[in-house]
Amino acid sequence: MRKLLLVLFALTRCVDAQPGTHDAGPDAFTGGSPDGGKSDAGTANDAGFTDGGDADAGATDAKTTDGGTSDGGVAATVLRVHYPAGAKTISVRGSGAGLSWSQGTPLTPGADDVWTISFDKLAAPIEWKPILDNQTWSRGPNYHLAPGQSLEVYPHFNTTSGTVTKLFTNFVSAYLANNRDVWVYLPPTYLENTRARLPVLYMHDGQNLFDSSLAFGGNEWKVDEAFNAAAESGTCDSDATKSCQNDGDCPGSACHTFAPAIVIGVGNTQARIDEYTPTSDPSYGGGMGNDYLKMLVTELKPAVDLALRTQTDREHTLMMGSSLGGLISSYAGIHEPAVWGRIGAMSPSTWWDGTYIIGAVLDSKDAPERAARVYVDCGDSGTANDDVANTTVLAQAYRNIGYADGTELKFIVAPGHQHSETYWAQRFPGAMRFLLGPRP
Repeated sequence: MRKLLLVLFALTRCVDAQPGTHDAGPDAFTGGSPDGGKSDAGTANDAGFTDGGDADAGATDAKTTDGGTSDGGVAATVLRVHYPAGAKTISVRGSGAGLSWSQGTPLTPGADDVWTISFDKLAAPIEWKPILDNQTWSRGPNYHLAPGQSLEVYPHFNTTSGTVTKLFTNFVSAYLANNRDVWVYLPPTYLENTRARLPVLYMHDGQNLFDSSLAFGGNEWKVDEAFNAAAESGTCDSDATKSCQNDGDCPGSACHTFAPAIVIGVGNTQARIDEYTPTSDPSYGGGMGNDYLKMLVTELKPAVDLALRTQTDREHTLMMGSSLGGLISSYAGIHEPAVWGRIGAMSPSTWWDGTYIIGAVLDSKDAPERAARVYVDCGDSGTANDDVANTTVLAQAYRNIGYADGTELKFIVAPGHQHSETYWAQRFPGAMRFLLGPRP
């Protein structure tokens, strides 16, 4: 009976509602002084369970490289802001290295909308923020800069929310001989800053991500709301439920937000069970997962990369899903790690085919390549306790093949959470903080 109830929950995620489009509404931004004042800006948090600190930054809207050296042999610190300012100017204000929060220090304009400033003797990390024409602050919390760092950022100054639209209607797959709708969320940075290329997060059950009128049971993941909130404010490293605009809002800690990304919502079909399962379960069939992944890699991803300003490498290509979508995501990370560099599996159907996925992860120990970062979670309540026992074993399998907690692997058991979109929406921001990493 326990397994049957789990099956019913996992297999009923296909939605027959008429697809449509949905524009993400703006979140109010109340500002907050960059030099330490408080802000009432909303935040996407984890609603009642511990998330812990962020791992090192990975896929972000900023690039960090080793700085050069000054004439005195000290590593130079270089800051480059990429933004199409037109006839306007970009300055920077900050907390050290001769910067001030009351007066901007001009950046030097260069080719391709790059604005640069160098610090020869930056002695300690600082907070800073770009300002357009010495009047308009960049959106979101303060940035951070460390001595010797060469940092390239792609800010936005005016756009307060992203958009959700249907990228492809009835996208046809030759491999699967079917079609599906595909939605896209574009964050504020992408919409405003035409110099920005961003990571791409591919998510299954696209109907359930953005719009309650299409979502299973009327409960959406609120993916656009989570990214919009992250573009406006951060959370304290020491307390992921506390909103912040600067480190001063986080005594003894720092304020970070997760990096922006394009989100591709891949609609499910009536063949969902077949497509989201890597093997055939003796009781429930399935097993077309390889063909589904082939569709994503050889048909959909090239179309997305052609249509949008994406970062195409594995480090910036993510996959996430829940239930059977979590199962196929975990499988993709070991089956095609050259494509999918970061994997999120929420409440995965670990039980499928005699817990096949646990053995598949263990068998990948000696593979030449693997996903760089894996997020796994589940609840511990409701129907069959959200398969917490099997999923705990799955997390241990990742550890057994060498994944390190906190940097390569994050496993969350959320007390009181059940197997539903309502709880996946609550855990989604924490998953993004780990998989995308903090914006500098």
